[in-house]
Amino acid sequence: MTDSQFPQQPQRRCVLVCQHRSCLRNSSAEVLAAFQAIVPHGVFASGSECMGQCASGTTVRIMPDNFWYCRIQPSDVQTIVQQHLWGARPVESLLHPRFHPPTELHWGNVQKDRL
Repeated sequence: MTDSQFPQQPQRRCVLVCQHRSCLRNSSAEVLAAFQAIVPHGVFASGSECMGQCASGTTVRIMPDNFWYCRIQPSDVQTIVQQHLWGARPVESLLHPRFHPPTELHWGNVQKDRL
């Protein structure tokens, strides 16, 4: 997907992808490479130290939104980029339930100041 397919630039964000031992065993290097290959201009994708979610596979955190994704695979990256970074709608099925419990998942009513 290219920047020209969207009418405006997405909000500036930072995508942090855990690169610690257990996440590395769950393809976090490939997840980071996938983000770095397709993030829109103005969005920074970087590896991070341990995020303390070792049992949750590859952990991805989007800042300043403070949304956490868990068990992310390289095949999930395009969906996150299109829906969350471009569309400002978190991908509910991939959100970390520890930080975003199911009762909180009413994104149709999310206020813009949260995103």
